[in-house]
Amino acid sequence: MASTEPIFVYPLLGADDSWSGFSIEFAPGAKIDRETLARQLSSPLLEIFDHRQPWLLPALSGGYDHGTLTNRSVTIFPSTPEPDDADAMSELEANLRLARRKVGLNTSPNTKLPGAGSWDHLLIGSSHARSLPPFTLVGLASRTSLVATEVHTHNDRAWVLNNACVLSTGEFLQTRATQNAKADITRLKLLKLLTLIVDDADTGSLDAVFREEPKLSYSLLRLVNSAALSPGHPITSFNQAITLLGRRQLQRWLQLLVYSDPNNGQHPNPLLQKAAARGRLIELLAKQVTPPLPAEEVADTAFMIGTFSLLDVLLGMSMPEILRQLPLPEFAQQALSDHAGGLGELLAVINAVDKHDLKLASSRLAALGIDGDDFFNAQLEAYGWASKIHIAA
Repeated sequence: MASTEPIFVYPLLGADDSWSGFSIEFAPGAKIDRETLARQLSSPLLEIFDHRQPWLLPALSGGYDHGTLTNRSVTIFPSTPEPDDADAMSELEANLRLARRKVGLNTSPNTKLPGAGSWDHLLIGSSHARSLPPFTLVGLASRTSLVATEVHTHNDRAWVLNNACVLSTGEFLQTRATQNAKADITRLKLLKLLTLIVDDADTGSLDAVFREEPKLSYSLLRLVNSAALSPGHPITSFNQAITLLGRRQLQRWLQLLVYSDPNNGQHPNPLLQKAAARGRLIELLAKQVTPPLPAEEVADTAFMIGTFSLLDVLLGMSMPEILRQLPLPEFAQQALSDHAGGLGELLAVINAVDKHDLKLASSRLAALGIDGDDFFNAQLEAYGWASKIHIAA
């Protein structure tokens, strides 16, 4: 059993679709050890994130040490605290305000909205926001940073961006956009590329695909020259990429390439970053599973399972339909289709986190023998790496 309760990290999207902040959540009913939490929030891995980005941390009666995040944290209070916690929460809020620390409120449709400027950040569900009178959010945003939550559809995402919300959660990324952003790159072309990757095809076969589709080559070069890789000198050709990166690293970038939009210029692609973070997170967690997973299921295969787990969203196809066209080993097919086996159970954890079913995610992590400290550090390392993927010109 895991010895510490896990805490869960969520990227927050800015107006340009880049990760522009993060929030932390606890599972319902979790018994949070404040000393353990303070230790986790002092992790040196937090230093790799942009210090200008806010971290939204839930309030606990009595408070806790925010560690490395002290100057970046926004303590989020519930609109209706538990009766037993109400006095302690009021005292904590007063102390934080006196210390000029940032505070936020998680609003509820059943309570009155506060006045503009009374809180530094205001969290509001997208359905709640859309039920408000016109210009209500615009008025609040004049002195308060608005964070949209429960943004389940691309239509919700467009609405909150047009109504003064500076940050939003990313539930909508689990759904297919109605407009096909890759209309000029067919599903067949993408599946052909993925098949070659899985088959560890020779350089000539891969090069032929890029010659057929020049925009893919352009996208690959932008991707491998991103901040996450930071090559000493710009990579300018497919053959140079193979020489400098090696086939193993290049295959990882090819797996992520299918999520890039060759027509999108400098605009970040949150689905690409999400796939990258999933791949890295499952790769890291695969090493923590007890009893240990078979050697062939860790590292490269674990990373592939994570990146491929969003192909159904990307391609608008069912996962079984996609897997029928990819020559993956049986255990990988079962992990992606049925969440079977060790890697499949890790994927089930991530899906539960994405659905905000944190009680289920916590129990699955415990069943896999993954400690809360290890899970937190894995999240930081995965999100820190993926957040540096900025497509280069």
